[in-house]
Amino acid sequence: MAGDKRLAASADLVPLLGTLRTLIANARSRALRAVDVIQVQTCWQIGRHIVEFEQAGQARAAYGKRLLPLLAEQLSAEFGKGFDASNLRYMRLFYLAFRKCDALRHELSWTHYRLLTRVEKEDARLWYMHEAATQNWSSRALERQMGTLYYERLLLSQDKAAVADEAQQNLAGLDPSPRAFVRDPVMLEFLGLQGAGKLLESSLEQGLMDKLQAFLLELGKGFAFVARQQRISTESKDFYIDLVFYNYLLKCFVLIDLKTSELTHQDIGQMDMYVRMYDDLKRGEGDNPTVGILLCERKDQSVVRYSVLNGNEQLFASRYRLVLPTEDELRMELSRDAEAIRLAMNMNESEADDGTKD
Repeated sequence: MAGDKRLAASADLVPLLGTLRTLIANARSRALRAVDVIQVQTCWQIGRHIVEFEQAGQARAAYGKRLLPLLAEQLSAEFGKGFDASNLRYMRLFYLAFRKCDALRHELSWTHYRLLTRVEKEDARLWYMHEAATQNWSSRALERQMGTLYYERLLLSQDKAAVADEAQQNLAGLDPSPRAFVRDPVMLEFLGLQGAGKLLESSLEQGLMDKLQAFLLELGKGFAFVARQQRISTESKDFYIDLVFYNYLLKCFVLIDLKTSELTHQDIGQMDMYVRMYDDLKRGEGDNPTVGILLCERKDQSVVRYSVLNGNEQLFASRYRLVLPTEDELRMELSRDAEAIRLAMNMNESEADDGTKD
C-alpha cells in the first residue's frame, strides 16, 4: 500500500520536475550567455586600449615587447591568471582581427574568438564567425571545421553540397550543445574562480588522470608531482599538458599526455613540441632533457613513447628505462583502472535509475 502511494506521488511530481528542470537549464543558459557577452566585450576593449597605447607615439612604442608582460604582472596580481601575458596577447590580436565591435556575433564565446584570431584572411575569419553563430557550433566544432579548411574547400569545390555533408560528418560524436564544456578555463579565469587553469574532461578521462597520478606517486622511484593541465604558451597559442612530474633520480621533468582515442602521428608531433617547449621554458640548469610519455587508454591501441631530445637519447635512455614505469606497467594500470571506473559509473547510473523507479 505504501509503495502504491509512493508511486502515485512520484507520478504527480513528473510534470513539476519537468518544469523545474527546464527553468534551471534556461537560467543557466542565460547566465552563461550573459558572461560570454560581457567577457567578449571586455576582451575587445582591453585589446583596443593596448593597441591605441602602442600607437600613441615613440615614447610609448619604446615599451615594445615588454608592454604585455608588464601589464600582465600588475593585472594578474589583482585579477588572476585570466589576464596573463598570453591572454593579453590574444586580446590584442582580437581587436586587430575584429576592428568593429558592433559586428561581433554575441552568440559566440571568448574561446570561439581566440580560435578565430588564428585565421589570417579576413573573409575566411568572418565566414567562420557567422557560420559558427548560425550553426550553433561549439568551440570544439569550430576548431575542427577550421582544421579541415572547411571554408577554403567550400570556396574551391564544384560540389558544395558534398563538402557541406562531409563537414557535418566531421562533427559527429561531438556534443551538439554550443557550450558542452561549461568550465571553459578562460571564462573561469575571467570570473576569478578557483581551479581556472583546468580543462573540463569526461568522467572517464578525469578518473584515469586521477588514477594515473596516484599510480606514479605510489610507484615511487623519485617522482614528485608538479602540475595537472599545466599551460605553456607560444606567441599566439596556449597548450595544456595533462600531467607534469619531476623525477629527482633522473633530474628531469616527465610530461604525460593521455589520449582516449587511437594515437596519431599528430599526437606524437605535439608531444615532441611539448618536450622542446618545456626544455626552453622550464628546464633549469643541471636538469636533464625532459621526457614525454604519450599514453592511450584502450588496451589494443596502447602505445607509450618516450621522447628524449637534444641529442641525449643514448646518454640517458638506459637510466630512464630503469626508473620510469615500463610500457606494460602503464598499460596494465590504465586498463585496470579504466574498467574499474566504468563499473563504478555503471553502478551509479543503475542506482540513479532505481531511485527514479522508486
